[in-house]
Amino acid sequence: MESYEPERLSPVQLAAVKRSLTSGRGALTRRSLLRASGMGALALGGIATLGACGIPPAGRAEGAAAADDHSAKEKELTFSNWTEYMDVSDDEKSRPTLEAFTKRTGIRVKYTEDINDNVEFFGKIKPQLAAGQNTGRDLICVTDWLAARIIRLGWAQKLDPSNLPHAFANVSAQFRTPDWDPGRAYSYPWTGIPTVIAYNAKATGGRKVDSVTQLLDDPKLKGRVSFLSEMRDTIGMTLLDQGKDPGKFTDADFDGAIGRLQKAVDKKQIRRFTGNDYTADLSKGDIAACVGWAGDIIQLQADNPDIKFAIPAAGYITSSDNLLVPAQARHKTNAEKLIDYYYEPPVAAQLAAYINYVCPVDGVRDELAKIDESMASNTLILPDREMAAKSRSFRSLSTEEETAYEEKFAKLIGA
Repeated sequence: MESYEPERLSPVQLAAVKRSLTSGRGALTRRSLLRASGMGALALGGIATLGACGIPPAGRAEGAAAADDHSAKEKELTFSNWTEYMDVSDDEKSRPTLEAFTKRTGIRVKYTEDINDNVEFFGKIKPQLAAGQNTGRDLICVTDWLAARIIRLGWAQKLDPSNLPHAFANVSAQFRTPDWDPGRAYSYPWTGIPTVIAYNAKATGGRKVDSVTQLLDDPKLKGRVSFLSEMRDTIGMTLLDQGKDPGKFTDADFDGAIGRLQKAVDKKQIRRFTGNDYTADLSKGDIAACVGWAGDIIQLQADNPDIKFAIPAAGYITSSDNLLVPAQARHKTNAEKLIDYYYEPPVAAQLAAYINYVCPVDGVRDELAKIDESMASNTLILPDREMAAKSRSFRSLSTEEETAYEEKFAKLIGA
């Protein structure tokens, strides 16, 4: 077994973690895209402590060794997920899709909403994962950067494609080949989280705002523009505007994006860099236009018809929450059957109608229209082909890159 060297945090990484957890995605509620961001947060919450405990990882990129699977004899599984991430009946006494799964398969699901943020949850399961022990969970749902880390450390079981015919066939193209799990050998997306341009039409005088260039250069928006204090979102959107691919960019490309934003800071085009607190200013019109999270925009539109969104022609950043089977899980086949079940279009539509996030399953539009036509036509829930083609993911970073990039970004935003 390969020895493990913990990843240490630099002061600038620690500052980025604190920024995320207090005002960024890590500070939000689940309905507002609750997240803890990036490699630094993971190390703060757990990985950096492993070396001190003297616990080696269960393995490396080959994935966890197959555990004894008790699925055939034990018709059950335990599923850990985020709050408000599963459909609930009108009387809030049942979970219709889970109950239908049990009725069809005979597999009982112990469903637990015990993920409040990635860092906290990883802290719960890391000792067992590192020691090669069962976590007591057969299926977990974590954000892409943490899924990538768990897979790389060998703490996720490789999935059996023969148990996933619907998932293999129906996963949307934009989610099919992340750089951290090409071909989805270890994971499948539960939902997608787009970063888009949002604007208050009243504050812009009815003008549409649909590009990062407009945010950075339009004199009519001067002093009424905000970008996010999450590095991957702000830099990723700026890279796209400059014709660069956030999945393949170089150090020079990153520096070019920083320089582009710095010019807008210097001429006071950008009012500030924000966490989730941009929503109040956008709704009031103090911020006329911004880079924001789609989940927030859906909520704001329910109360304020002036709130609009736009997908830049250059593209937009999408992150995801993902299902994995942890190492040593007792019921891998049962978990795979549940993953596959949620990739059946009628089931996926029922889930999407409740949680209102991007559905990663192809073929659900007609099914969702049977439930709610407005949802079926909402591209923040079901991206059309044109929108999906513009989706890009921010590539995985090495420890050295993370440190260097966060330091430059912190200087830019004055953190």
